[in-house]
Amino acid sequence: MTGVRARNLAVVLTVAVAVYLVLLAGRGVELIRAGGLVPTLLGVGVLLLPLLGVWLLVSTWRSGARIQRLSRKLEAEGGLPDVSDLPRRPSGRVDTSAADEWFEQRRAELEAEPANWRHWYRLAYAYDIAGDRRRARATMRKAVELEAAER
Repeated sequence: MTGVRARNLAVVLTVAVAVYLVLLAGRGVELIRAGGLVPTLLGVGVLLLPLLGVWLLVSTWRSGARIQRLSRKLEAEGGLPDVSDLPRRPSGRVDTSAADEWFEQRRAELEAEPANWRHWYRLAYAYDIAGDRRRARATMRKAVELEAAER
């Protein structure tokens, strides 16, 4: 998926979630207006969900913007990870053994220079193509932190 298409999809999904959160908040207000202890408590509980949703949306967009900034920086330096030459499965995913080998190369780069955010970014990308999204996110957060400290 191209960057523009991915961004447009993210915007559409964000708008859909925002509409849902507004509708949910409306239900919470209706419950509070109904009066009584139980409906009021339920209404307050329902109103907390949109607040949590807004916080999640904002933090997700902030994280995306930070990662995009790193991506642009790496692109300008000619250092974006390139996996176009790796063999792929019929599904389009990178072959597991090739992804593992590429991952080991990125890990070796990081071990040689652990304070370089660029290596953390590429290792996060390696985790992603290997299918380990949880570690990819954690590693990308480290890249963002290191780049921010460098600025």
